[in-house]
Amino acid sequence: MLNKIDHQNETQLAGFEMIATRKEGGVLFAEIAAPPMNLLGPELVRDLVSLIQQAEADDSVHVLVFKSADPDYFISHVDVTRIAEYGGLAAKLTGEPSLATVFRYLSASRLVTIAQIEGRVRGVGSEFVLACDMRFAAHDSAIFGQPEAGFGLIPGTGATQHLTRLMGRGRAIEVLLGAEDYDAQMAERYGWINRALPAAELGDFVQSLAHRIASFPAFGLSVIKERVNAVALAPAEDFRHDSSLFLDCVRKPEAQNRIKAAMKRGFQTREAEMVLPRMLDDLAS
Repeated sequence: MLNKIDHQNETQLAGFEMIATRKEGGVLFAEIAAPPMNLLGPELVRDLVSLIQQAEADDSVHVLVFKSADPDYFISHVDVTRIAEYGGLAAKLTGEPSLATVFRYLSASRLVTIAQIEGRVRGVGSEFVLACDMRFAAHDSAIFGQPEAGFGLIPGTGATQHLTRLMGRGRAIEVLLGAEDYDAQMAERYGWINRALPAAELGDFVQSLAHRIASFPAFGLSVIKERVNAVALAPAEDFRHDSSLFLDCVRKPEAQNRIKAAMKRGFQTREAEMVLPRMLDDLAS
């Protein structure tokens, strides 16, 4: 790992409401801050699309690191009250009104992406970090979950594709159907993340790795990533299909009823979602 990092030429990108950026050499650090709980709403989608576009257009950026300003929530999940607003924003990056294609675009990008995870990352938040090339998490605070089955939904932005390839069939089905939370140690054991680290060590580890990768020839990085994707990244059509199925499920009366019941129990509030799996247990009552 590199021990000395040049901070003299730090720069920032502008024009974001929900993301703060800092550029150090070939590494761009992006910190998500979308109060009150880092829901993936239209404003954050807009900023992520713009960030990806700007980072790709800058040939000096080789590695993009995502982290959260909120210690309790990395990206909590999609804002279910605003799903209809995402399509046009997504289309600005991919030409298609689908978050699934935005996330797959990120996976296929020349940029090497790293998620530095503290706090809860569920649903589309989990799918976002799965779209990143690497995931490192604080073992004392990071929590992972795919709660969609509890609402009568399926993951719509890539979890089925990624988790099945990372975990194998049995564990992926357990995660997707069980809709439980997993701490960082179990996520590491299952292959959800690269590794879990003490919170005090996480930032330094990710920064050092990011700068090490960024110091290597860019052509080699992009070719290696392309060849790994040829083996492990599902075709775009599979992501489109999952997205379409998710929208079909959202329209079903039982899913709508469960979402309404969850909102009455505090869904999409910081306090209630600390124990989201237990809320799912009560939705049928």
